[in-house]
Parts: sequence; structure tokens; C-alpha cells
Amino acid sequence: MTRITFLPHPQICPKGKTIEVEPGISICDAALNAGIPIEHACEKSCACTTCHVVVRKGFDSLGTAEDKEEDLLDKAWGLEPESRLSCQAKVGNQELVVEIPKYTINLVSEQH
Repeated sequence: MTRITFLPHPQICPKGKTIEVEPGISICDAALNAGIPIEHACEKSCACTTCHVVVRKGFDSLGTAEDKEEDLLDKAWGLEPESRLSCQAKVGNQELVVEIPKYTINLVSEQH
């Protein structure tokens, strides 16, 4: 099992949350399974950036991003060197600390 710590986010996960997951699951699926309602407007098909996260610890344990993900990340709000689309980033064996950015470019939020 691999530990993922989601840092506090004012709306999505105000207190933060630490979970244990099986390696191979995407960060997005891990969050959703743990009740963290991370946005995923394209239904995890690598067609938007609403599930953008910043991996504060354990970034190098993730597989390399494919070109399509890299191209989409260029459009993400608050892009950082450790940014990934959580629907594409598969958990490995190393502990992760994940930050969900405050904003996305999703103009229509399903929760409003």
C-alpha cells in the first residue's frame, strides 16, 4: 500500500486527508474513492486540465507524462514543474504529498 496525503484545499478537502492505496491507481481515482471530489470534467480521458494537481513529494516515483498530458498541462492554471493531471498520474510505491490547486480553468462546475 502507498500513502497519499492530500493537502488542505478550501472547498474540496478543507482538513486535508491521508489515505492508503494500491500502487497502479491514478491519483484522481484514489481521491474520488476517498471522498475527495476532485474535478474531472472530461471523465478522466486526458482531454482537459480540471484534475490538475501539484505533487509536492514523490513526484519522481510517478511514470513519465505522455506528450498529450504535457500539452494539456501547458494550459493549466498555476502550472509548476511538479504538476500532473491526476487522471494520468499512476501511484507507485513511494509516498506522495499532493496539492490540489485553488483554481481550475473549468468554466462550468458541476457542484454549483
